[in-house]
Amino acid sequence: QVSLVESGGDLVQAGGSLSLSCAAVGGSVAVATMAWYRQAPGKQRDLVARITLDSDTNYVDAVKGRFTISRDNAENTVYLQMNSLKPEDTAVYYCNYVVGQYNFWGQGTQDTVSS
Repeated sequence: QVSLVESGGDLVQAGGSLSLSCAAVGGSVAVATMAWYRQAPGKQRDLVARITLDSDTNYVDAVKGRFTISRDNAENTVYLQMNSLKPEDTAVYYCNYVVGQYNFWGQGTQDTVSS
């Protein structure tokens, strides 16, 4: 069982920045595909960014050039740096950990961007 502890969610004005963290307990982020998803009220949970164990990254078009996903294997933590935030980025952000058939989710952290 892997537990994912997210932090960094906050209320910020449009144009501002936030940095989310996801610390893994019981599993190594170095061997996993890690991702951030988000879910806005009344909408489905969608992929935001992903980093593979080879450190390949991909992003949804809406955040390209603004968000950066990274991983610190020594800290066993994955980060999502979010810049130039927009009101439409408002959502609960979830960390995801995948190794083979194993798939774990964090509890989510609320990010709110005011206009």
